[in-house]
Amino acid sequence: MVQKAWRIIPRPLLETILNNHAQHHRVPQPLILHGPRGVGKTTLILERLLDDWNTGPHVTGYVDFAENMRDQHPKYGCSFPWASWSNCQPQPALLSLRNQLEESLESMVIRGIKLGKISSHQIFTTINKWHNPTTAIERICGLNVINSLRINSKRDVVKRDDSKRRKSKVSAVAAASSLSSLLNLWDRAVFQLSVRLNAKESFGGDVSLVEDSYYREAMAALELAKEVIKVQQGWRANAIKHLNETGGFSRPLGHSATDWPCLLLELLSSAAEVGYFQPKLVINNIDVLKNAVLTDDTTVNASMYHDSFIWRTIALCVNERCLPVILVTSDSYYSSQAFIDYGFPDIFISRETFGWTPAEANMHMVNDYFTQAEWNLIVETLGPSPRHLFEVYALKLSNYYNKVMDEKGSTFEDIVDAYLAYLQLTVVDPAMEKALLHLQKFALDAQSGKVSKDRLRFGAPWRHPPHTDDPSICHQWAKIQLLDFVQSLVNTEFGVNYLADCSLEILDDPSAVALLEVGLLYAQRDPSFIRPITRGIQRCLARWLVQQRLQMNFKQSVEFLWQRSVRGRSYRHLMLQIR
Repeated sequence: MVQKAWRIIPRPLLETILNNHAQHHRVPQPLILHGPRGVGKTTLILERLLDDWNTGPHVTGYVDFAENMRDQHPKYGCSFPWASWSNCQPQPALLSLRNQLEESLESMVIRGIKLGKISSHQIFTTINKWHNPTTAIERICGLNVINSLRINSKRDVVKRDDSKRRKSKVSAVAAASSLSSLLNLWDRAVFQLSVRLNAKESFGGDVSLVEDSYYREAMAALELAKEVIKVQQGWRANAIKHLNETGGFSRPLGHSATDWPCLLLELLSSAAEVGYFQPKLVINNIDVLKNAVLTDDTTVNASMYHDSFIWRTIALCVNERCLPVILVTSDSYYSSQAFIDYGFPDIFISRETFGWTPAEANMHMVNDYFTQAEWNLIVETLGPSPRHLFEVYALKLSNYYNKVMDEKGSTFEDIVDAYLAYLQLTVVDPAMEKALLHLQKFALDAQSGKVSKDRLRFGAPWRHPPHTDDPSICHQWAKIQLLDFVQSLVNTEFGVNYLADCSLEILDDPSAVALLEVGLLYAQRDPSFIRPITRGIQRCLARWLVQQRLQMNFKQSVEFLWQRSVRGRSYRHLMLQIR
């Protein structure tokens, strides 16, 4: 078989669905493209769709929050992690993610200004709709007048004494404050800012003086709107600092932190026009924003910022229609829980992808990349996950493959075993250690009363966490719980329907929550199954269970058997094929 370069295989149905959504200039709902890791969501956007979404009247702002994690992103020569982004350290700063989002939106607004779709008056109308800018503009305008007077006073310092200078400053501020019309005040502030624009902020090229003046005025208005938002956020600085110190929740303060990106989003939505200016926003790895680190008190925490931005985007879509916003994620929170948290099962347009079926992958892979015998082994051991297939094929082209195959008695199965060992050591084992930390934290929270009594109801296998904060005892309890849960998954053939039982018991299980958070399990939306993200990861979970059982001493084995026989989990009643 001739060795071929890996190629991006089209997915006509999914591409058509996403293209149909993106062709609208305004839509009533955001779209979430979600699915397990390794099914090719990012590849689909970057390699198949993004170029077409930036041609002609289309302009797309692509924001990948994971780019801020340099040790885990292909942009910096690394590969995407198999487990959840929340496992990667260090987590990016919220400030850098916020700047990345705002810069993308600002670049599209500037594109709209150059096309003549966004004017100074439109910016004024939008900001005056939600923010009363009078006081902020007066402050900005007054400070600018004072600064200009300071420059003039330095030029003629001999002719003016200190008393006259103070008098002129006060009169200038009073004059700016006494403007009766907000629009006149806005125009004056825009004029002051437009004078300061340098040559880099002009149209450039062969344009008329009127066009260049229009562009400068709109750019000055955009800069003024940004300054107004900054001034208003400064007024809330102490309240935000207190909120971060106390760990409370405030919807007004959360919304104030997202005022600028949401203002830009509304500007772009109102300026969108079919066939002339059709902006779109694609946010990849939106879950990274939720787990970002707060490094200062200039904004609210990452979770509140994330919720506020999505909530206001939904509100804009529902009330006035918004430009197409596509959120891409592998976090199963956006498959199930997000629809509940935001109040309605169909609040988002859900597009869930699981990659190829074995038959589809067979059609593309056999004869081009693998023989039929190799393919049968791969699909049985690893499944048809595109990322598994790519990594195994890369291993097949490496020198390691030739070295192994040259050994007497070696077969392709040895290559697959080596790949499984790689997954076990680099993906599953570290993720299980993270899951144990989650369970230990649950035990400490239960001890301190932070876990609700309903979650510790009678009969729950996790009802009796240790009554001590001894790390070794908590670790042993966490390991027993995790072993019990994985054993129950094995008994259900690694698939449970979490909506089959009205009690939703499995979603209260701290072991299930821990494995979902570290990214080894995925809660899919339709059908509503919790399962490992790939068959290869499933096999590694079974290996982890066997390995831990073999490493147990007699006391630990007795504790595990007692847990299984007396308090053990059983989810076999959730093995349903339909919702």
